[in-house]
Amino acid sequence: MSGKTQVINNTAAVNSSCVQSQDPRWQAVVSCDAKADGRFVYAVKTTGIYCAPSCPSRQPNPENILYFDNPELAEQAGFRPCKRCRQGLISLAQFHAQRVTQACRLLEESAEMLTLNQLAAEVGISAYHFHRLFKAQTGVTPKEYQQAQRARRVREKLADSATITEAIHAAGYPSDGRFYETSAAMLGMTPQNFRSGGRYVRVWFAIGKSSLGDILVAESQRGICAILLGDDPEKLISELQNSFPQAELLGGDPDFEQRIASIVGFVEAPQIGLDLPLDIRGTAFQQRVWQALRDIPPGDTVSYAEIANKIGSPKSVRAVAGACAANLLAVAIPCHRVIKTDGNISGYRWGVERKRSLLAREEKG
Repeated sequence: MSGKTQVINNTAAVNSSCVQSQDPRWQAVVSCDAKADGRFVYAVKTTGIYCAPSCPSRQPNPENILYFDNPELAEQAGFRPCKRCRQGLISLAQFHAQRVTQACRLLEESAEMLTLNQLAAEVGISAYHFHRLFKAQTGVTPKEYQQAQRARRVREKLADSATITEAIHAAGYPSDGRFYETSAAMLGMTPQNFRSGGRYVRVWFAIGKSSLGDILVAESQRGICAILLGDDPEKLISELQNSFPQAELLGGDPDFEQRIASIVGFVEAPQIGLDLPLDIRGTAFQQRVWQALRDIPPGDTVSYAEIANKIGSPKSVRAVAGACAANLLAVAIPCHRVIKTDGNISGYRWGVERKRSLLAREEKG
């Protein structure tokens, strides 16, 4: 007897006493109750198809019905989703969404790092399938999501705890050393400065002129942290203050002025490249998007959907657009190279005309 046949027979044996008119699941099928969707699916032995309770297809003979707790079990038993109403596929999508949501809550609430196998077992999906599913729906891997949640907790704990060590352990880090390995990249500053609200972080800035208008360049101790474009120096300074509200903003020294000149030259001719360290601050998802943008060579363009596919999250097109809009490093992180699927030039943080001009000069170069 094949494994598939055995699964079907075993399921039939379990359900034989339940396929009766008084079974509440059967009543949900008869009434096409949408409220029951996501709780179970039913399969018809004579057609090999499974549906959600709300499926409006012809009412099957109750003797031919098998019930499954979720669509995956129905498919493992050899049934396929209903194509007429696609309720089976919708139910499978709902099931997957519920499991990913459940996993996110587990990761948000767990002080300890959960392994992929532990997480998959908790939600009842194989580790391999769950990893792909989670990344497709959230844009990051379970490990990256977990790291982001731990980073969120440590930020909260640093503000509330009596000592930095207490905050580190309360956030779930097994040791101080493990935390300090990534603290600068995670916080954008030292833990001591973060506890003080970033008051001791210094950001040097200067404003110059380019063919695209005014340009503000800012630099932290870690590297260039902002390249802003506009037509009003005061508005650019205000934008910098809003982006780094607790930092001490300082005028640049002569060495910094020299770096400003090289950045203006880079903006005028992006193909020459920028050989300066960048201080890139963002969420795990934004970092993935921005890295994909930096991989686009001058003269090329891609769509938001292509970026979403490249980072392994094809359903996150809007989130990709949001990451582009959050970018503070004009041209260095070339979000101007992302266009709509139909080839039209869409929104740009520093104006569509600047985006059009950047693309035109890159095409010529």
